[in-house]
Amino acid sequence: MARRPTIKDIARRAGVSESAVSFALNDRPGVSQDTRARIRRVAEELGWQANSAARALSGERSGAVGLVLARPAHTLGVESFFLQLVSGIQEVLSAARTALLFQVVEDVDAECAVYRRWWAERRVDGVLVVDPRTGDPRPALLAELGLPAVTIGEPGPPAGPVTVPAPAPEPGSVPVPGSPRTPAPEPVSAVQADDAGAMAQVLDHLYGLGHRRIVHIAGLPGLAHTVRRMDSLRSEALRRGLGPDHVRSVATDYSDAEGAAATRRVLAEPQPPTALVYDNDVMAVAGSAVAAELGIPVPDRLSIVAWDDSALCRVTHPRLTALVRDTAGFGRLAAEELLSVLAGGPPRVRESEQPRLEPRDSTAPPPAHTDS
Repeated sequence: MARRPTIKDIARRAGVSESAVSFALNDRPGVSQDTRARIRRVAEELGWQANSAARALSGERSGAVGLVLARPAHTLGVESFFLQLVSGIQEVLSAARTALLFQVVEDVDAECAVYRRWWAERRVDGVLVVDPRTGDPRPALLAELGLPAVTIGEPGPPAGPVTVPAPAPEPGSVPVPGSPRTPAPEPVSAVQADDAGAMAQVLDHLYGLGHRRIVHIAGLPGLAHTVRRMDSLRSEALRRGLGPDHVRSVATDYSDAEGAAATRRVLAEPQPPTALVYDNDVMAVAGSAVAAELGIPVPDRLSIVAWDDSALCRVTHPRLTALVRDTAGFGRLAAEELLSVLAGGPPRVRESEQPRLEPRDSTAPPPAHTDS
């Protein structure tokens, strides 16, 4: 096995002291610009890389950012959104020679525990926070830890006091346990999508076709974007004179199983909907399969819209009307913003590209005899 080059190797090759090498590689004063350039050139020739653990102990960056996903594991296998999002994130981080540390956990409490561990171990320089929630404890925790973060999605309302660890004790001192604190609100960096505008597009399309009984098969009820979509659906329906007896939302866990079960329930009602809007492509495909099994033709008797477009939507028969957006671009935007924050940039909120509805074969006017 080849031996890794050391600072001593660089010093010997460059003809300088080891302290000069340390100054040059850590951007500290004490060496001339010419000497600094020569040392860095030699280090590159030798293939030298800083040890991440040593950098962390010295207060330098780890060269990694973190992403924790708190979702039931069984909902992740076929959903394309996160695969596309991570591909966009990775594209930017790879170009910046920054690693992505990714972990899946069962719930937000476990996610917060991961952040505490990463902070204590100095594993990451910052984190990307997905799935903002109502009463979300994560922004306050990350602010207390001093861990830079960018939220992917519009943040929900903050939670109450959270327990966070005290600063790391000095060597030889007695550790002080964490205590409940309520940090003062601080500006949060975020990248977000226009969920309200997207839902308005969907309602415009279905209402324009003549649909008056519409059910939204939504995702997890605690997520801020689920709440926004439900609220937007309600307000857009009321603006058109349609109350909750005509247009409503049903929460699920995003899985194909729950999407199918919710579809069966609403289609078995005395006055079933003439249109269904699903919060992801997997549930929309599952719902289309349920309709076929029940002998309900799409779109002749039932129209279907998927929130996120994917290959599934385009190869299913009939092809599904869907909201098209650049999910990988959303990931790139989030990674760029986190790198900006790590470089000292100010907190800011950036909007992703507006999604657009692409009508396909799964939407059409409802049957003429349908009661409103």
